[in-house]
Amino acid sequence: MNQNQRFLSLDVFRGLTVACMILVNTPGSWRYVWEPLQHAKWDGCTPTDLVFPFFLFAVGNAMSFAMKKFSTMSNAEVLGKIFKRTALIFLIGILLGWFPFVKYDEAGELVFKSPANLRIMGVLQRIALCYGIGALLIHYLKPKGALIATGVLLLGYWAVLWAFGGSDPYSLEGHIGLQIDKMILGENHMYHGEGLAFEPEGLLSTLPAVGNVVLGYWVGWFVQRNRQSPTMLMRLVAAGSILVALGLIWGVAFPINKKIWTSSYTLYTVGIATLLLSVMIYFIEIRKARAGTYFFEVFGKNPLFIYVMSGVVVRLYGLIIINDQNFYGWLYTHVFQPVFGNYTGSFLFGIFHVLLLWLLGWWMDRKKIYIRV
Repeated sequence: MNQNQRFLSLDVFRGLTVACMILVNTPGSWRYVWEPLQHAKWDGCTPTDLVFPFFLFAVGNAMSFAMKKFSTMSNAEVLGKIFKRTALIFLIGILLGWFPFVKYDEAGELVFKSPANLRIMGVLQRIALCYGIGALLIHYLKPKGALIATGVLLLGYWAVLWAFGGSDPYSLEGHIGLQIDKMILGENHMYHGEGLAFEPEGLLSTLPAVGNVVLGYWVGWFVQRNRQSPTMLMRLVAAGSILVALGLIWGVAFPINKKIWTSSYTLYTVGIATLLLSVMIYFIEIRKARAGTYFFEVFGKNPLFIYVMSGVVVRLYGLIIINDQNFYGWLYTHVFQPVFGNYTGSFLFGIFHVLLLWLLGWWMDRKKIYIRV
């Protein structure tokens, strides 16, 4: 393989992750979702709980290519690039949460959505912070130093939760991150889907999530440096297996948990991502089995833009009212549910939106439109 050639498997991995993010975020009805497509209620890890950490892992993979340019830039230019990208992604996340900036009131009139209850954190906001912190660690400490720093973050997070979390430090209400988010963000600007103000993309739990980015960078960096080595794939599989085992072992004392993003969860998800990527490298790069890869390449070429558009589409549905029902609910209850039933209809509703967003990505690829933040 040419030394400057990108690994198609990395692009397919990223695209697969984006497609899965759209699928799990757009069921026809949250009442009818098969268990593998639901998040674990608290401790544990479902297939859906792998999607977000896989995306962060893919962000790290992409950084292993993009940050090569940093060596030709001044320190001020590097910092400007990192902080600009971090700020833009964070701002896009906030605006997406606020979009479409209007809502229907009780009288059925469109009114301006006040920022008084605007959620500050979210998926894109966490991606932004993890990218920014991860990029700074890698830039200043280099890959090996960033790896050590990641270990410190994971152990430090565990220590902080254990020391300041009271009698049940890994519970919803005992998690010290909850108090930090309330103090800094304020309850009005937090997620309320758990029955109380709780931020699953909280400030403190963002620190171990940085590990998914740094370790993703490390895997991408390792693959590039060892692309000609006959033992590269074997070493990658060994690393992934060790990380999964370490995550499971650590999970006995520090349960695997997405909502507070435990350190064991970071190791476990990075391990599975590494194993999945190893399989893709074997089939796509070594065996040249590339049938069907273009479907996921389309998502991987404009990942952030397509993810943002998936949120825009769903939120625009809320402005279209048909017989006292928004278009999202109407489309499910009048098309997918009657034809396919509750659960299958809900699942195919999500598949429909994956395909809808794929068509957008396909059109952009045909037009050579690639939006980078």
